[in-house]
Amino acid sequence: MLFVLGEYRITGRRASDIAASVEAGVGSGALAPGAPLPPMRELAGVLGVNPNTVAAAYRTLRERGVIETDGRRGSRVRGRPASAPRDELRMAVPPGTRDAASGNPDVRLLPALDGALAQAARRYAQAPTLYGDDPVVPELERLARADLDADGVPAGPVGVTSGALDGIERVLVAHLRPGDAVAVEDPGWGSVLDLAAALGLRVVPVAVDDDGPVATAVERVLAEGARALLVTSRAQNPTGAAVSGDRAAQLRDVLARYPEVLVVDDDHGHGIVDLPLHPLGGVTRHWALVRSTAKAYGPDLRLAVLTGDPVTLDRVRGRQRLGPGWVSRLLQYAAVELWSSGAVDRAAVARSYGERRDGLVAALRERGVAAHGRSGMNVWVPVADETGAVTRLLSAGWAVAPGGWFRVDSGQGVRITVSGLEGAEVPGLAAAVAAAVRPATSGRFD
Repeated sequence: MLFVLGEYRITGRRASDIAASVEAGVGSGALAPGAPLPPMRELAGVLGVNPNTVAAAYRTLRERGVIETDGRRGSRVRGRPASAPRDELRMAVPPGTRDAASGNPDVRLLPALDGALAQAARRYAQAPTLYGDDPVVPELERLARADLDADGVPAGPVGVTSGALDGIERVLVAHLRPGDAVAVEDPGWGSVLDLAAALGLRVVPVAVDDDGPVATAVERVLAEGARALLVTSRAQNPTGAAVSGDRAAQLRDVLARYPEVLVVDDDHGHGIVDLPLHPLGGVTRHWALVRSTAKAYGPDLRLAVLTGDPVTLDRVRGRQRLGPGWVSRLLQYAAVELWSSGAVDRAAVARSYGERRDGLVAALRERGVAAHGRSGMNVWVPVADETGAVTRLLSAGWAVAPGGWFRVDSGQGVRITVSGLEGAEVPGLAAAVAAAVRPATSGRFD
């Protein structure tokens, strides 16, 4: 049997076949983002199946992040299905154009890995890793825990994941189920928005300013039933926001009234920022903090440290054992060598990014353009027309990231990554941005 939706025909008699038919339509573009799906009973009648079969198909599609359901409004294709992640939307940078869009760290500030990997290989030769070995290298756990303690992160066990996003996914899966609402910064990290969709979670946007998530916005979404809150501690992508001491105190007061909410701190900026950490963990029953090595030591190291309450870490590590088992101890040995040898001068790296970031923000403001970038390697510029701004900047020889990669409901903007800039280029870039955008003065990004 089949059901015609516009020019597309939904077919199938089993839940898996119906779901596959809808997903194929989304993947081919025949079912556009936002397209409504037929009511379950209506589709069941046309296909000649039990309504429970269609309900199971829709549930599968929600869990895969293909569709979303909004009460009486029914089900519709997600605005950006999980099958179309933001990374696939990235534009090619034309030859001769300066790339301020990719979001990568400055390779000149990354340490060489050959010595650390060679030392890791020597350690492995002395004691090869075998099944049943401790998944976390003791020296790495000791070094990581000492760093966490110094930053005021509550005591908790330590785990290791394959990067920050892997850690965030494992924490979310440990506590949430498809359909649960998760509060996410808006604008925020596009990969987290895509991840939530792929997990079938309902993203609830939270307004952000230079000091992090706005406390009143967090209070509102938690009161409406959000079961988790994701916060970028420092170097927020794309705005450069960093949670201040006062804002952390406000957020902790709010969270104390919702002890069942899962709190996830993403401290991906550790090692490249000089602002203090103000963690939110420990207020609610379940929490986690993730620290990636990507920005300071290189994206290909694929290692992040995770801590949190014992229940959360037990669930994460237990599920990890059933999948990859552990993160390669060779990589963990290399991280130990990099950390213990001081391969990265954290203060110098933070200063280098800060000089370029602060210089660009100041140069833009001198030209009447509002810009934000309190920490990290990105500057956020609110604009009235981000497509036009991106196009005009390309014509001027600069590639920047459109805000659509990072937004849910917040206002338009462009993200400029400063890691590839030379200091002498800042005035020219600022002049090009000023010519491409209309001034905006809002201190918040919504």
